[in-house]
Amino acid sequence: MGERKLRFPNWFRVILAALALLLPAAIAWARTAVEGRIPNESGLIELYVTGGVFMHPILICSVVGLAIILERLYFFAKARTNTRRLLGELLHVLQDQGFESAQRMLHSKRGPIAAVLHSGLLRAKKGPEAVEKAIQTAASIQTAGLERGLIWLATVANIAPLLGFLGTVSGMIHAFEAIAAAEEVSAKLVATGIYEALITTAAGLIVAIPVQTAHNYFVSRIDKFVIDMEESGAELVDALATHSRQWETFLSTLKPPSTPITR
Repeated sequence: MGERKLRFPNWFRVILAALALLLPAAIAWARTAVEGRIPNESGLIELYVTGGVFMHPILICSVVGLAIILERLYFFAKARTNTRRLLGELLHVLQDQGFESAQRMLHSKRGPIAAVLHSGLLRAKKGPEAVEKAIQTAASIQTAGLERGLIWLATVANIAPLLGFLGTVSGMIHAFEAIAAAEEVSAKLVATGIYEALITTAAGLIVAIPVQTAHNYFVSRIDKFVIDMEESGAELVDALATHSRQWETFLSTLKPPSTPITR
């Protein structure tokens, strides 16, 4: 047996590429900050360094979220289908050219709607009930493909603010520790500690809000696809049942000719 090749999903490859590009830059910025060579206009870099060690996992969360969002946007752009037009073409081909031509037409189309209808027509010889069952099975498989990666978006949306809060707690601990060690407590010392501690909270929320928004948008798109798959599958089954004569003619071509009984 040949060796099986390890294949990664597209969004995982995008994440690896983004990490390979951004992490060296983040390390370089950190080294620049340590050496004291941050220019005055580099506000974001200074905030990143001031936020402390918890800014690194928040940065990774932002890269992962952005990569999955871009991959899902590309996926849904390719999967977009004009359901009304597709059904019109399918019914027209069914009436004029038959089942095999309709199967070839659907096979040439892309998107989950065409895949579901194609799976149903592949069971055409077994009757409308088999078609309906095949459509339901294919719809479940296509829905799983549409939902791929969304669990990671939800994870990023939940973890990023928690990391921000954890960084804030850690920063507050260090701030009060500095206050306790200082002989004279000034308002500047207290404000500086709180300022540094709240940076991670702001960073976590900045990452989580757009990621959660994108997650909700993708869920709404998936719901629309599910409704379209159910409606198009029901119309296909109704069309096959309506054209019962054509269905019976097609089935009769699959039955072997009867041989006469000799006595």
